[in-house]
Amino acid sequence: MAIAYITHSDCLLHDMGHHPEQPARLNAINDRIIASGLDMALRQYDAPLVDRELLNIAHEPLYVDRIHSMAPQEGTVWVDGDTAMNRHTLQAALRAAGAVQMGVDLVMSGEVKQVFCGVRPPGHHAETSNAMGFCFFNNIAVGAYHALHNYHLERVAIVDFDVHHGNGTEDIVSGDDRILFCSTFQHPFYPGSGAESTAQNVVNIPLPAGTGSMAFREAVDLGWLPRLKAFAPQLILISAGFDAHQADDMAGLNLVDRDYGWVTRRLCEQADRSAQGRLVSSLEGGYELHSLARSVEAHIKAFMGEG
Repeated sequence: MAIAYITHSDCLLHDMGHHPEQPARLNAINDRIIASGLDMALRQYDAPLVDRELLNIAHEPLYVDRIHSMAPQEGTVWVDGDTAMNRHTLQAALRAAGAVQMGVDLVMSGEVKQVFCGVRPPGHHAETSNAMGFCFFNNIAVGAYHALHNYHLERVAIVDFDVHHGNGTEDIVSGDDRILFCSTFQHPFYPGSGAESTAQNVVNIPLPAGTGSMAFREAVDLGWLPRLKAFAPQLILISAGFDAHQADDMAGLNLVDRDYGWVTRRLCEQADRSAQGRLVSSLEGGYELHSLARSVEAHIKAFMGEG
């Protein structure tokens, strides 16, 4: 069955100046998809604008209003110390969330089996009422609530292998037993959360700096996979951050390209068992452009059975 790639040119226009979360990230991914020949195997879609009512489910409506009202007509507005908006940011953020909404529509209709959303700004640090960590709207949480509310699914899993804890996702879904949230992340590290979580629907696995392939895979095998099997999700959503790569100097984990292929295959196997193969992945972190592009290639190829 087909695999979809969702992106939009608006996501290239969000620019925070001299900043690691830069438009070149998407250019590097797009170039790698073409160079590897993956573009011939993917169905490509333009991301729509997200439905406002979905934002109001994942976020406090007053917060959504505030982000809209802060969007500048010119110049740059800083929402927090490392998260800024230019005049294109709001549109890009609405399309980033809209990509995951569309991805859920595509897999639920059976039009495609898996989806990768190559969009920015990322989303997993966006809390119910706060923008932070380069994130404005929580793209993956929007997708989860779209699946629950509009397709009436009973069990959705969100899996996050970004090097940073997805504090925003946990803030939004904690305690909602329709959602299982599984994450690995470097700790202690930004944003400093995750190690003390107690919610029954959250499986957080903090990893010390220096963690490499073997320990990461063991964490997935022993921590995530049994919980995912028992939960039997009807849809799997991935917050796909590639900044735990050893080449990414913004953090201190030591994963390599093939680790992203390996973990993606494990998630595809679970999706085949319980979710009719349905899986939607959306870009989060990854700031060293070469390793980011190669890791995304490995991630997408794992949808095709490699890894």
